[in-house]
Amino acid sequence: MRIYFLSYKPAILKLNGLYVGGIDLFERHVDVDLSDSIHAEIVPGENLQSVNFFINEKLTCNPPPFLDVYLMDGEALIYVREYGNKGLNLSVINQTRFCGNLITLFSQGGVYLSAEGADYSLLPLPARFANAVFEEKMLAGLPVLAVRGGNMLMIISDKGKRVFMNEVESATFSDVLEVTVGFETCTAAKAECVYDYDGEKLTLTASKTVETRPPEKSVVHFAFFECVLTCGDFSKYLDEELRERSGALKDYLGGFVSVTVPTEKFYAEHGDIKAAGLVYPKAENLFEVKYFAVDLNGDKISNVYPVE
Repeated sequence: MRIYFLSYKPAILKLNGLYVGGIDLFERHVDVDLSDSIHAEIVPGENLQSVNFFINEKLTCNPPPFLDVYLMDGEALIYVREYGNKGLNLSVINQTRFCGNLITLFSQGGVYLSAEGADYSLLPLPARFANAVFEEKMLAGLPVLAVRGGNMLMIISDKGKRVFMNEVESATFSDVLEVTVGFETCTAAKAECVYDYDGEKLTLTASKTVETRPPEKSVVHFAFFECVLTCGDFSKYLDEELRERSGALKDYLGGFVSVTVPTEKFYAEHGDIKAAGLVYPKAENLFEVKYFAVDLNGDKISNVYPVE
């Protein structure tokens, strides 16, 4: 099986103790036999902990929590999503008293947020919160605490509960919460979302996806699948006949969570067809990639079908 390796931080890869090469966010691969149960060790810099695991059948059905595994046709992609920090001393990043709660953001082998009040909660957070800042806001007439770490926004209620966490480009607090979320798509799409707040939870009441640039003709099929994923007006990509059945297309494609470029092996087997990989959740940290292709009628899509 061909195994691709990705890491959110630059790292080196060792297989059975032997140095193989560097890995990062650019795909690199090796061909292995899963029955050999090869030991893999991935060693990052920045004083982060290395991770290790066996590349075998178990990995393709029950990955460890620090990995995301994507299963493709005779291939698999391993993405190291997080590394622990070697420094296990507790370090307070930020702390505030908010509506009778003591909110503490700290690092201890990872980043965590604790809320101590009428109840107690401890939340593990992405590394982007390592330099987060606090800001008190009013939302729907109620106090909330905005915690910003890079492009991530977390909102804590006056009861010390997390009610929102997502990447955002901007956020406006008023009678409602308005956020703009950017997507990494070939049209640089953005979602403009509006949420009502009742003091306990946020409820999405309006959402509009806007594409900020037209796609190049060579990637129009990617733009179509990404538009379906981001709940945009994907019917504009379809020819007149297929547009009449656009309502059924979303159900036909199912609950995919991202769109990916087919691998070199896929194109070697199927030729240069207009296809994309749709990523479907399969289990915890485990995903399956299914390939779908399109036929074009001029510059419009006339057919969408799975690639066998």
